[in-house]
Amino acid sequence: MKKTNLCLAVTAALAVGGSLAATQAMAHEKHAKKHHHEVTSYSVSSSTSTHVTDHSKVDALEAQVQAMQYELQALRAEANRPRSTVDTAKVQELDQWMNTVKAKHGAHHEKDKDNMIFFRGGYLRQDDNRGGTLDPTNLGSLFNSNGLTTGVIGNQSAWYFGAGFDFHLNDDLFGLMQNTDLLAELMFDYKELGKGASNGLSPQETAVLKTLGVSLPAANTKAATVNQFTLAASPKVKFFKGQAFRPWLIPVGFEVNVVSPPSNAITVLNPGFQSGIGADYKIWNNLYVGADARYHYSTGTIDGINTNGITAGGYVGIGF
Repeated sequence: MKKTNLCLAVTAALAVGGSLAATQAMAHEKHAKKHHHEVTSYSVSSSTSTHVTDHSKVDALEAQVQAMQYELQALRAEANRPRSTVDTAKVQELDQWMNTVKAKHGAHHEKDKDNMIFFRGGYLRQDDNRGGTLDPTNLGSLFNSNGLTTGVIGNQSAWYFGAGFDFHLNDDLFGLMQNTDLLAELMFDYKELGKGASNGLSPQETAVLKTLGVSLPAANTKAATVNQFTLAASPKVKFFKGQAFRPWLIPVGFEVNVVSPPSNAITVLNPGFQSGIGADYKIWNNLYVGADARYHYSTGTIDGINTNGITAGGYVGIGF
């Protein structure tokens, strides 16, 4: 009985010990498996995270490269793209205009000359007789009035001839009017109003004066030519550039008149102004014919001499 109880006790003890050992072994194994699972999970997670990060960087880099490729392709397409119809039309129109201007400019310089030398002549009609100069024809008798008198000399009508230059300044009137030239005219002409009597006393008059005790030199029997020289500078506006027929006008110009014989005060210069209109026609190459009319005006008589009047005539011009 005692041996049986002892065996049962030992068997129970061994069973309990084995159960505890199995339990501990199972717990240890479970702990080990858990630890392994955690380590494995961490490793997988770390690897997955690292893999995801690297993949994202590669994707971003590929996206940037692709964007750059798209931009480069767009630039190439823009550079190779034909311009719009509107831009092309404008460029073509500008080219045509430039070619037209060049052609006209070249033709103008080859064919037409802007400067001109001209030779003119015609008729003069003064407002009054010359006056202001001692005229022996009006002396009459030494016994009437006060003897020597100052009367008219020369005629109101006369002829003239002269020449001049046109110098080109501008071909569009400083932008105010197309195909309109502005010229500077320098002109001079000679006018002859007739012949005066001898500029001295006749032998009969000198004889009478001698009886009165007045001794004078011998009479001058030469007749005085009543004439006038005019030098003028004026702006000239000439229309219809490039045409054969070209009218023109002079708004106002300055002139100086040299008179002969001089006035009783021995004055020979009389300044004044002129205005005029005219036109010329190109008959061949650079040869022109034209006509003009001008009015010459002085603010007043100078020592009794009046040079106001109208000139009208024609001219022949040569372009250069």
